[in-house]
Amino acid sequence: MNRHKNWKHSHVFDEGNAYAERRTRWAVILTLVMMLAEIAGGYLFNSMALLADGWHMSTHALALGMALLAYMLARKFSADPRFTFGTWKMEVLAGYTSALLLVVVAALMFYESVVRLFDPVSIRYGQAIAVAAVGLLVNLLCAFWLKDRPSHDHAHGEHHHRDMNLRSAYIHVLTDAATSVLAIVALIAGLLWGAAWLDPAMGIVGAVLIMIWAYSLVRDTGKVLLDAEMQAPVVLEITQAVQSAPFDVDITDLHVWRVGRNKYACILGLATSDDVSPDYFRQLLAIHEELVHVTVEINRID
Repeated sequence: MNRHKNWKHSHVFDEGNAYAERRTRWAVILTLVMMLAEIAGGYLFNSMALLADGWHMSTHALALGMALLAYMLARKFSADPRFTFGTWKMEVLAGYTSALLLVVVAALMFYESVVRLFDPVSIRYGQAIAVAAVGLLVNLLCAFWLKDRPSHDHAHGEHHHRDMNLRSAYIHVLTDAATSVLAIVALIAGLLWGAAWLDPAMGIVGAVLIMIWAYSLVRDTGKVLLDAEMQAPVVLEITQAVQSAPFDVDITDLHVWRVGRNKYACILGLATSDDVSPDYFRQLLAIHEELVHVTVEINRID
């Protein structure tokens, strides 16, 4: 068996993200503290905007916790042979679940805001504004911590190649920052001009904004989980590389899917009458560093 060891290779394509894991851990702690403060403040000061912001932040705490757990599990099981193409999709699954949580939060915010719009309550504006302002500062700090920095992980900086788990966590705190801004605007307007209806109205606006961002995240993570990657630029690069061969060859089968943040696996089926080995085409594709697992099958044409 040892004489074949040169043909074996690792399926550990991404071993977690230590930078993102460390930042996410701090964001979880800070978010939990602020979540409790905003929910308490919302009930004490009768502010729907503030209460909605606190509820929203509670799901962020859960989502950030899932993101942190995904990093830890992906790192822990990176070399586990049960995972055929590594554990990176644990991170994507966490991002997808976070996006679904955003959808739930948006629906709850919308419902509660509509109820408060038709059945308003008195609001203690000064206290509510103070708590919302602190919440905004916390969200901005977490957003700074969680902003993706591709250069820490790989050489390519394209948006769709970034860490999807970190992106989901970032979107969670960013949406919370947006709802904090809306809450502050509504509360100030209510304090200065008596426009109490703005408090629930801003809750509705925030819910719509969250739903839009959630859709974007569900779409991107869902494509990876369903291996819907055949429109990725690397697919065209594979086709062009095969067509550059100085003899007639047809692509009969092509499957490409993501196995890491900027890493793809490929199964390539070819038909040609020339006496050429699969290694020839693997060498053609070697210039594309994002292709980390390539299988080539050649069918001879008589």
